[in-house]
Amino acid sequence: MRTLATALLAALAAAPALAAPPPPLDMETIMADPDWIGQAVEDPYWSVDGSQVYYSLKRDGSPVRELYRVPAAGGAAVKLDPAGMASADGTKQVFDHEHRHVAFLRHGDVFLRDLGTGSTVQVTRSAKPETSLHLSADGRLLTWRSGDDWFAYATSGGPAWQAAVVSAKDDPKNDKRSDLEDQQQALFSTLRGIKADDKAMKDDADAQAAADPSHAPQTFYIGKDVAVVDSSLSPDGRYMLVVTKAKDADGGKVADLTHYVTDSGYAEPEATRSYVGRSDPSPQALKLLDLRAHAVYNLDTTGLPGIHDDPLADIRAKTVAALRKEGKDDRADALAAPKTRPVIVNAEYSPGIVWSDDGHEVAVQLESVDNKDRWIATVDFDRHALVTQHRLSDKAWINWDNNDFGFLRDGRTLWYQSEESGYAHLYTRALGGKAVALTSGHFEVDHPVLSADGKTFYVRSNQVAPYSYDIYKVAVSGGALTRVTKYESLDDFALSPNGRELAVLHSSPYVPPQLSTGSVDGGTPRELTHTVKPAFAERAWIAPKIVQVPSSHGAGTIYAKFYGPADAAQAASRPAVLFVHGAGYLQNVHLSYPSYFREQMFHNLLVQRGYVVLDMDYRASKGYGRDWRTAIYRNMGHPELEDLLDGKAWLVKNQGVDPKRVGIYGGSYGGFMTLMALLRAPGEFAAGAALRPVTDWTSYNHDYTAGILNDPQLDPEAYATSSPIQYADKLQDPLLIEHGLIDDNVLASDSIRLYQRFIELHKKNFWMSLYPMERHGFVHPDSWHDEYRRIDELFHDRLGQ
Repeated sequence: MRTLATALLAALAAAPALAAPPPPLDMETIMADPDWIGQAVEDPYWSVDGSQVYYSLKRDGSPVRELYRVPAAGGAAVKLDPAGMASADGTKQVFDHEHRHVAFLRHGDVFLRDLGTGSTVQVTRSAKPETSLHLSADGRLLTWRSGDDWFAYATSGGPAWQAAVVSAKDDPKNDKRSDLEDQQQALFSTLRGIKADDKAMKDDADAQAAADPSHAPQTFYIGKDVAVVDSSLSPDGRYMLVVTKAKDADGGKVADLTHYVTDSGYAEPEATRSYVGRSDPSPQALKLLDLRAHAVYNLDTTGLPGIHDDPLADIRAKTVAALRKEGKDDRADALAAPKTRPVIVNAEYSPGIVWSDDGHEVAVQLESVDNKDRWIATVDFDRHALVTQHRLSDKAWINWDNNDFGFLRDGRTLWYQSEESGYAHLYTRALGGKAVALTSGHFEVDHPVLSADGKTFYVRSNQVAPYSYDIYKVAVSGGALTRVTKYESLDDFALSPNGRELAVLHSSPYVPPQLSTGSVDGGTPRELTHTVKPAFAERAWIAPKIVQVPSSHGAGTIYAKFYGPADAAQAASRPAVLFVHGAGYLQNVHLSYPSYFREQMFHNLLVQRGYVVLDMDYRASKGYGRDWRTAIYRNMGHPELEDLLDGKAWLVKNQGVDPKRVGIYGGSYGGFMTLMALLRAPGEFAAGAALRPVTDWTSYNHDYTAGILNDPQLDPEAYATSSPIQYADKLQDPLLIEHGLIDDNVLASDSIRLYQRFIELHKKNFWMSLYPMERHGFVHPDSWHDEYRRIDELFHDRLGQ
């Protein structure tokens, strides 16, 4: 009896501990190392036979990624040890059209497998990693890149060979002798003999190389005045495209930052980047190398349609006139429009150069340096000339996203993405023919993947709602866009080798990306992973409510996430915080796991402490089409502020928020917008925290800024209108600035210069916190904790909660 009673008492004592709710949120917990949440599934790819899926997970307490393998049909995942990794199927798999061979990369080396026999050959074994694998359509030739060099390998066997040797020097055969050299040769028989011997040896080597294909190829000399930027080899090994720029191109003065906490104990400088307008992208040129004929041809870009136009003529004329009026003729002269606009190969966010599988066609994506035009051109190999297939122009700037392109399986039809309808959609165009829109409507498509049989495109799209993403499919011949998955929070996907299955990464607001598989025809997916840890999963996190805020400025609907108490009536008279996401062109109002997962936990903490929070996809955010994206052209910080003020008004009207107790914060572009909110709308916000903010766009980088604001020399008005430092005299509300001292994106000097401006203006209620060991994205939990502790205290002190 005593034993039973003891057991019962023990059970009763244990039950509350098991059932007890987790303790209230605190800053230590939410800003701790995110390993306590559970790891996101990363980089899934299929096994060659399609029976397994590989994926990576970050190791707890370490940046090391570990490789796992799980049956595609479901089952237990296995973490591969080094021996298992050495025998795993590799990444970047490429198949020939008949699926007789597959090549892949493992630990940076190239492997080739015969799918009929299953035999695998290691083709390379080098310290330098190989990239850009390609199998010719007939499966006979495997090509890849190692550094700046291209190599080829016959699948029938034999040694690999360097496909071409390219040298940025003048051809020695074309050297012209000086009169002094002629005199030396005439005077000294010994010099004549040495020269003759050298020529004989060179001629003999050339003759042997020409007669024996086992020799290294002859060198292509492309000129001493150029530098090689990029190159691309055709899958059949016949041609190579080489992208060049002037060798002496001026990169502009580079800004430095200083590391104050170092292993050496000494402050150490680090070079970062130049400023916008101080380093315009160097014009690029294209050369076609015929490897069989050993000939080099320049591909002229001056025939591109619109290449001689000046889309900035009106702005240019206004600025030039102002400069001449001020007597600055030298600066005015420097702004003369080029007769032919310079171009670059657009390879940062798209492939840049794409070959048809048989190597008989190649397409190049070119972009004007002024960011107003994008062309896709093919190459006429007989005439050694570019042929324009598509031109996209934008009076604002060409989107850096959604520029993928390639060839259909026939090798004679282009496919590409374009914003020409106002939204990013998918098109096909037979070479020289008319475009066919495969998708259309007021939604976006991205991540286009062509099926193995070449008959179907799979894309990610937000067709249902701007915040809801799933996989859709459409036939290459056109037709209905058909929904395949129903997650509403799809992050990425990979097609199986046979084209009948999908490996899918999907998530939710409090579940980082997880892996599933399913049929391309839809149906119930198989969930393969669950990596969220119990300590995180058991908490009653607030599901963000997606709301539609009406614009009072004719912009339509502003989508936002609202965090508030479960009982809406409790929100009345509460203070509020507006969170402003960063990156400018980024979407944060969606149903997936956010990149701002720490901020989301902070929003839960704020609600716990009596606030409500609104997180808006202001104008310039991603996912809403071209007009939403370009609304900030030459006017950064102004349409977005209108949207944020509409968000505040919505909170006051619909949530009973006290208009005098609304705070605002954000990082990067969100920090910039926090500054614009306090400096351009003084009195609207009770306090603001600007994290790593841009304060003066003239000191940001060129690639991002010049597209939106043009060059500062050409368009100083846009920079003055868009830079918070120009409004520093309007500061009246409490402002906290926080910045990493080794931020090499938005330099800490941005915040320090604004701070000095406030000092000179005798402003009050502004503070700055600097973090010696943080770059743009903080990585150390101590810094995250300190950063958000200060924000929390600011809102507590100034919003009265």
